[in-house]
Amino acid sequence: MTRIALVASGDLRESANTVCWSAQAAMEEKLGRVLRRLGHEIWRAHPVKPAGHGFISSQREGMDVFAGIDPDMPIIIAEAVWQYSHHVLPGLTSHRGPILTLANWSGQWPGLVGTLNLNGCLTKAGVKYATLWSEDFEDDFFLSGLRQWLETGTISHDMNHVAAFDPGTCADLELVNGIAKEIRRRKIILGIFDEGCMGMYNAIIPDELLMPMGIFKERLSQSALYFATRQVAVDEGRAVYQWLRAKGMTFHLGSDPATELTEEQIIDQCRMYIAAVRIADEFGCEAIGIQYQQGLKDLLPASDLVEGMLNNDDRPDVCRADGTPIRPGQAIVHFNEVDECAGLDGILTNRVHRALGQPVENTLHDIRWGDIDRSGSHDDFVWVFEISGAAPPAHHRNGWAGSESYRQPPMYFPAGGGTLKGYARPGEIVWSRIYVEDARLKMDLGRGAAVELPPEEAERRSQATSPEWPIMHTVLRGVSRDRMMARHKANHIQVAYAHSAADADRAMRARAALAQALGIEVSLCGVA
Repeated sequence: MTRIALVASGDLRESANTVCWSAQAAMEEKLGRVLRRLGHEIWRAHPVKPAGHGFISSQREGMDVFAGIDPDMPIIIAEAVWQYSHHVLPGLTSHRGPILTLANWSGQWPGLVGTLNLNGCLTKAGVKYATLWSEDFEDDFFLSGLRQWLETGTISHDMNHVAAFDPGTCADLELVNGIAKEIRRRKIILGIFDEGCMGMYNAIIPDELLMPMGIFKERLSQSALYFATRQVAVDEGRAVYQWLRAKGMTFHLGSDPATELTEEQIIDQCRMYIAAVRIADEFGCEAIGIQYQQGLKDLLPASDLVEGMLNNDDRPDVCRADGTPIRPGQAIVHFNEVDECAGLDGILTNRVHRALGQPVENTLHDIRWGDIDRSGSHDDFVWVFEISGAAPPAHHRNGWAGSESYRQPPMYFPAGGGTLKGYARPGEIVWSRIYVEDARLKMDLGRGAAVELPPEEAERRSQATSPEWPIMHTVLRGVSRDRMMARHKANHIQVAYAHSAADADRAMRARAALAQALGIEVSLCGVA
């Protein structure tokens, strides 16, 4: 009988840990039954706390837990929730035994997102690991993979959908090389409002990997954004709010700011939007990323409505002191949760799509979950891509008029603030992800489509995840569910629309060629 250590990384926010603990406990109970049946003993390496949860909830706590684990033991990092990877990353960097990251297949909190983030962090750190996921921990795919890990310490996943990009397949090399030359000549600034959100080590690009491309960071402080927001007149914020209402956006308002969305919260968000645009202009940032979750969450309403406005070409004008508008009619790329990989990707997308006459609006989403279409309207597996912020209204059915704002969940966002909820319109998309592996920047790209589901099925999926948040129902071309999970090195995925399937193919190859011209190693996934 092999003794296996089990560790559960959690949130830094205790409100989230206590609310989500029941899902984690249920997952661990199922996993324990399976391992015992296979003749192995599971040892929980840290206890359930008097606070009512059994998560590691800080980096220091994680270090202390790993100090008590035999470094040669096999270890499972089991996740049914979003987790802060830096709680366990220090211990895993020095662990010698086999490591398995494991997620429950559920959209609820979600473990899939947490596990994919941890995988991306381990990949960047050069830590060897295996990974698995399951809905009930009884399916053949899971059991076969688990047995392989128990016997060998590794799991082999099918990666035949991945191929190195051939720049000879790009019809726009002259255009692409011109963009790359311009970036290196003029250079680009990423505005970073406090680096390293929610333990996402994988979302930080080392400066030395950016500099050769002509891309540099302006390290800004969220305290500066807070101060600038408070300097914006309330009437200016109210004018942006009225602009949104005139566009047809719906706000679901209440009177209790502790649990409901209020006009005061929205106006403060609109003031933050104005402040963010002005700071981006002041420092010459082509793109900005706001961390929000740790820090601003205790001072201001959520940044998510702000982020979606920034990522849309059709957005409220913001003027300088002399009355001239700042980048009128043009999106200011925003990378949610200050994910620098998404920020770099967003800039490349914006440059290429604008040059090709394709929609420039793009966003990251969490790979939140996926399921068969239970309405029967689609035969394909349909993913749920979902993020709290950054999704532009141009991605939603009916644009601004098809967008709604709900109060952010209090357990994550104590100061409230509204979302920019919408159901993504059907259309051809390019998906991508930039990540760090072997101390190099790499990029995966693929093709897919956002699909429209019957209202009942779309609502089922929304309610199974976070119904306040924007959602994209997505079919990926040539990439199965398990291949996607096995290959992807992040919780986030970048998406952008094109006018047609042919346009999307062209834009994908042009963006791949631009990334390669800038020194990024590029692979196409599911694309011949």
